[in-house]
This record gives sequence, structure tokens and C-alpha cells, in this order.
Amino acid sequence: MKISQTKLRELLLDKKLITAQDFDKAKKEALRTNRNIEDFLTEGKIISEDDLKTLEASSLNVDFVDLRKTEIPKDILFLIPEATARKYKVIAYKKEKGTLFLAMLDPEDLQTIEFIKKKTGLKVVANLTSLTSIRYALDQYRLGLRAQFDEIIKKNIETARGKITSQVLEKQAADLPIIRIVDTLLDYAVSEKASDIHIEPLEKEVVVRYRIDGILRDVMTLPKAILPGIVARIKVLSNLKIDEHRLPQDGRFKKETEEYKYAFRVSIMPVFNGEKVVTRLLEESGRGFTLEQLGFQHSLLEKVLRNFKKPQGMILVCGPTGSGKTTTLYTMMNILNTPGVNICTMEDPIEYRIPRINQTQVKPRIGLTFANGLRSLLRQDPDILMVGEIRDKETAELAIHAAMTGHLVLSTLHTNDAAGALPRLLDMGIDPYLAASTVNAIIAQRLVRRICTNCIKSYNLTKSELTDLEKEIDLDPTLKAMEKEGIIAPSPKTKVSKMNFYKGAGCRKCSGEGYKGRIGIYEILEVTDKIADLIMRRAPAETFLKEAKREQGMITMVQDGFMKAKTGITTLEEVFRVTME
Repeated sequence: MKISQTKLRELLLDKKLITAQDFDKAKKEALRTNRNIEDFLTEGKIISEDDLKTLEASSLNVDFVDLRKTEIPKDILFLIPEATARKYKVIAYKKEKGTLFLAMLDPEDLQTIEFIKKKTGLKVVANLTSLTSIRYALDQYRLGLRAQFDEIIKKNIETARGKITSQVLEKQAADLPIIRIVDTLLDYAVSEKASDIHIEPLEKEVVVRYRIDGILRDVMTLPKAILPGIVARIKVLSNLKIDEHRLPQDGRFKKETEEYKYAFRVSIMPVFNGEKVVTRLLEESGRGFTLEQLGFQHSLLEKVLRNFKKPQGMILVCGPTGSGKTTTLYTMMNILNTPGVNICTMEDPIEYRIPRINQTQVKPRIGLTFANGLRSLLRQDPDILMVGEIRDKETAELAIHAAMTGHLVLSTLHTNDAAGALPRLLDMGIDPYLAASTVNAIIAQRLVRRICTNCIKSYNLTKSELTDLEKEIDLDPTLKAMEKEGIIAPSPKTKVSKMNFYKGAGCRKCSGEGYKGRIGIYEILEVTDKIADLIMRRAPAETFLKEAKREQGMITMVQDGFMKAKTGITTLEEVFRVTME
């Protein structure tokens, strides 16, 4: 429990670390920028983090511990798993006569303290530390891992030079240090909220990269000698052939701890310097999203829900790989998943398991393609069908016919925008009449990074930035759409140059990036009578877009992103990064 602002003010004034006037000014500015007063004081260097934490420790009757110059013995540090230490910001730094000393950001967090007592079987004394100190201590987990790497290299140096047989690989995969390395790579990825892990062999080393908020980042460089052991361990977990090095392999495994429950989808590909491993992280905590959490604003949400109520037809979700299409489909299925309906899916691969939904994995090697599977699913008395992706004419025709015969069909299509989906279907060979009579709505989307709420700050566009903005977006209809959404007040004098936009300054919580998490930007095209007429005439995508804007007042992805930038959810730079071609 943190001390109150009143108590903090008294302590700072008593120690003459700040004047009353400066504190009140800082408090007002912290409130305006939606920041914690303590973070504002330390990040602005008004007072030092150590001085602040020392005062807090004194008021809580605990010691202040600085771990920045402390090398913690590995047997003590690893009493608390790294994932737990990162999640709860707690470090075990000393053990004396059956008592474990903890450094915490909140020494009054009794639930965490009790958990560590049960896990270690030791008495616990909790002291206060700073976030900077915690970060230095967390780095020691990786240093400890590096020491284990060195141990493995020394232990297996002759093996690395000699011939590696399947028996040797099996032994390496079961070796405790190798298990520890792989577990740590997985735990660290989960704690960093990564979506993918890339293990990439180079000529003399192995690079580990995580995709965090859609961006790949280097996190570790490993010795080349331990690559066979790591790959073998992942193959064992995924139930793959350990001695197959020439062909690609795909697998899956689960890992469940007290902190998390994840499925890991594995792809192993032979490359020039060895085998590259890419692992997709899929959370299985059972926590679903709502459409509002995904980023659907008021008018877009109304359109989606309106098309949900139709008993038959097709809803398509469009966008490039990694744009969040699957998450949108699963969220829709969660909403539609009631005891009164039978939902069946054909997927490649199955990303998440959902209770009461009949999910089938496509297996082309044995003839279970999207098209063949879809034919069989139509004999399973479905009310709602989800087809993971429409890739060819046969699958498209079957999905269209299912939509015509009393089923609601959800699927994805690889197009850049909503208007491009209709010409794409026609290019596949679908009859214009069938497309016009079955497609209900098309959703196109991208993912943008959210601004970190801890370091958000406002700014106004410069003249040059405004000029560049006007080249990329038609402002008049965008402002009208914002008025309709209630984002800005109706006014004939609204000026973009006077609007506040936002960005992240960069702080400890977002690792200096200014962003934390992601959200979607969307556009929805509904197939009305006029749009259907354009389909019959095989109109180009540009014509569909113009008609949708004129008839439906369609909000494009760029406009939706602009609104989210205006309300402090993302930045203009992010919107244009993902939408401009």
C-alpha cells in the first residue's frame, strides 16, 4: 500500500526535499497528465527515487534496500521464479537462519508474501526497494542463465565438435540446464507479453528475438554450440521427430504454471545455418475480449451487431497476416456461442480452444482441406460456420452456398481493405449474383500500438505536420464523423491545428518505447442494395469505396485511427505506419 499524497507531502516538506509550492504544482501537473505523483516527481528529477523510497520505507517501518550494486547468490535469487519476480516485482536477496529477505515495491502485499512463504517454506521479511533496483536485480536472472550456457558449452564441447546422433540429441533435450534455458526463454516471453519467439541460427551464434506489440526485438544472443540441444528440447515438447533436420515440422505444446497458462505453436524450418524455430504464444487463461476492448467504436459496433442478428449470410474479416483477424473472429464466436446454436469451425491452425464450439484442424496431407472439411461440416447440422480462411475458388463456393442455405458464415480474406474484398471474390470465380446475395458485411482491420498511459503527453500539430496530414486524409468528412461519434463538439469552426494529439514520452513501464499494448482500427462495408448492384456490374474497389462513403457514411481505417489518435489511444505515426502502402 502506497502512502497517501498528504502523508507524502508532509514527509517531503519535513526533510526539506521540496517546497510546498513546488509539490502542489507537481501534484496539479501529475493530475492533468494522468500520472502518479511519485512517478512525476522522480521522472522529472524533482527528487531522487532513492530519497523518495527511503521516506516511504521509514513511514512503513521497513528498510530501504538498494540492489543495484548487490550480486545476489543464484541459489537465493532462483527461490522465486523469474516470471513471478517480474509479475509481482519482488526479489529474494538474502537468507539467514531460515528467514528469507524480500525486496518489494509494496511490502504490505500480504497475498504475495504468503504465496512465497508457502512456496519456499521459509519465514519472510519484506523490505522496500525501487523499480530501478528491481530491474537491475531481474537482469541477474539472465546473467544466471548465461552462466548455465557456459556450463553447457564446457560440458558438451566435444559433442558439439563431433557427430550429433539422435541418441545425443535425446540426452541433451533431457539435460536439466537445457530444460532450464528453454523454460526461461518461454517464461521471459510470457512476462514481456510477446506474441512470438524467434530462435535464429547465424554462422557463429544464435539470436533470440521476441515480437512485442507487433515489433521484433533482439533480446538475447546465445552460443551456437547449444542450438541442437534447444531445438531438440522444443521438438520433444512438441512431439516432433527429433532426428529430422531436412524437412519443416509443425507442432504444439502447453505450459501451465501458477502464473499463466499458455499454448505454444511451434514451426521449425531448415535454414542455411541450422534449424530456425518460431513459436507463437497463445494465452489459454479463458479470458476473452469484447468488441469494445478490441477497439470497435460506437457506429462500427452497431453495424457488427446488426449483421450478427441476421440468420444467414456471410461476414468477412480482411487484412494482412498479423492484423488480428483471428482474434476478431474468436470474439464474434464467443458472443454468438449460446446453448441454442451449433457452431462448427474449419481452421488452420486452431489458435484457441473454445468450449461448446466444434473446432476441426485442416490436414491437407490426409485430404482434409478447407473445402473437403466444409462439405462434411454441412452435414453436422450447424447454425454458424467459421472458415479460417478463404484461399481458393472451391472453398469460396462452398462458403457462399452455406451462407445461401440458412447458415451464418464467418471467414477471413487477405485483402488490404474492405472494398477490395468484393472484387477479390469475383476474381476467384464467384458468380456476382451469389456474392451480392450472400455477403452481409466486410470488416477490414489493422493493429496499432497503444500509447503508454504512464508517460502520455499532449501536443499540437506544427504547420508542416498539418500539411502532411492533409495529404494523407480528407479532414472534412473525418471531422463530421468525429462529431457524429461524439468525439468533438459540433462546430463550424473546428480546427485540427488547435486539437490536442498525444504521444508517449517513454518511461520505465514501456521500456522507453512510449507504447504499451495494441488495439485495432477498423472499417466496415455493409452490402446494401446499391452495393449489390455494383457487384452485379463488377465495379472496381474504388467505386465500392466511394459508394460506401456516400451512402453509408463509411468510416475508413485511417479515419478510425485518426479518432483514436485524437482521444489519446494511439499516435498519428502509428496509424499511418500500418495503413499507408
